[in-house]
Amino acid sequence: MQATLLDHDETETTGPPGQPVTADEWAAHLATATPGPQTAAMLALLEREQLSTTGRIDALKAWERHVAWIQAQQVGLLADVEADALDATPNEVGWADYDWDFACEDVACALKLSGNTAAERLAVATALEGRFPTTVSLLERGEICYLQAKAVTEVTGTLDPEAAARVEAMVVPKMPGQSVGQTRRSLSRAVLKADPQGAERRHRRRREDRTIWHRATEDGMATWTAFLPTPQAAQLDAAVDAHAATFGDDGRTLNQKRVDALYDLVVNRPAGTEAPTGGSTPSGRSAAVVQVTVSLDTLIGVDEEPGVLKGYGPVSATAAREVAFAPGTVWRRLITHPKTGLLIKTDPTTYRPTAEVERHVIARDGRCAFPSCQMPAHRCDLDHIQPFNHHNPAAGGATDPENLMPLCRRHHLLKHRTPWQTERDTTTGEVHWRAPTGHTYTNPPHTPTT
Repeated sequence: MQATLLDHDETETTGPPGQPVTADEWAAHLATATPGPQTAAMLALLEREQLSTTGRIDALKAWERHVAWIQAQQVGLLADVEADALDATPNEVGWADYDWDFACEDVACALKLSGNTAAERLAVATALEGRFPTTVSLLERGEICYLQAKAVTEVTGTLDPEAAARVEAMVVPKMPGQSVGQTRRSLSRAVLKADPQGAERRHRRRREDRTIWHRATEDGMATWTAFLPTPQAAQLDAAVDAHAATFGDDGRTLNQKRVDALYDLVVNRPAGTEAPTGGSTPSGRSAAVVQVTVSLDTLIGVDEEPGVLKGYGPVSATAAREVAFAPGTVWRRLITHPKTGLLIKTDPTTYRPTAEVERHVIARDGRCAFPSCQMPAHRCDLDHIQPFNHHNPAAGGATDPENLMPLCRRHHLLKHRTPWQTERDTTTGEVHWRAPTGHTYTNPPHTPTT
């Protein structure tokens, strides 16, 4: 098929009657066409400089329909990857206790996603393929977006297959004309209609998912989030508001006071409050450990190189000094290589690392050594890269920093119970992983001063 593109202010047309000719006409046509390989090839006709303001909106709609079509193809592939991994799960003693497959490791590394994001993509794909064929069909035709399809799986996640199918049947006729938020509200109403007696059962299931997480943002700030039952959230709100009201008119906004009140309630508990480990905190301040790694020059103010706040990432020199000079701070000296910035240390070899070696490896690596994993190193196992020889320690892998790396429990099992292979370059600090598919992935070193 051939087409002649003209500027939007030209009126001349060529080609058979009714066939799109200008960029605007192609945009209008593709904005409503069912996407597929042939229509995808025509997207090149939507040249930006030849589109009018109206044409650009149509072009956006055309691209969005094709994005949905592509994502539907990815859904199928992800479901296949998950099925392959489940088929390949080793059937050995103790493995069933974990009920894990490792599809998300390959997906996370290949698509440069976090492990949690990859696992979520796989779960959504598996649910869509297995339980919601009509929703997948709408996505493939570009009539809904991926976030709407994802919402179907999330809102119905605690329903049995029959109830979930009833919810889909109630909602799909409306979805093409809805926004993502409207789709979620429709789904929530449909869930109540499809399984009105199951609300308490679903709530009990969701209570099991309660958690706290955080993520670093720009300019030394972070988001700190809790997922918890609604009554507890309401009680937290009330407690924070009440404490914030005691601060008086000191120039802070209400939101600033609420954040400060939350911090004060958690970190600066009143003296005599029972500590989580029993007894009480003598000074009233929570027995929390906050680790910041900073160069000596920054510490004494000679330069302004950033430090690293454990669990969050780089922080400004000023913030690093605030933590370092806070009351009750304990300093530990760690030596870094002048060129690579990697921590260097040597200790005697025993099967279990000494406390000093353990601190060293945790500070050196910061997090799990798997490329897509962000599990903090202090929550990980310290794994021998070359296996330790219990019968003849001198003949096996040594228990020193060069032969140790932090692995979360999941990736510790991945290394020892699956065909994944790994090695660590002691010069650069890079950890290389080879997947059973033959793909290789590299985890770069974590240098405490960068």
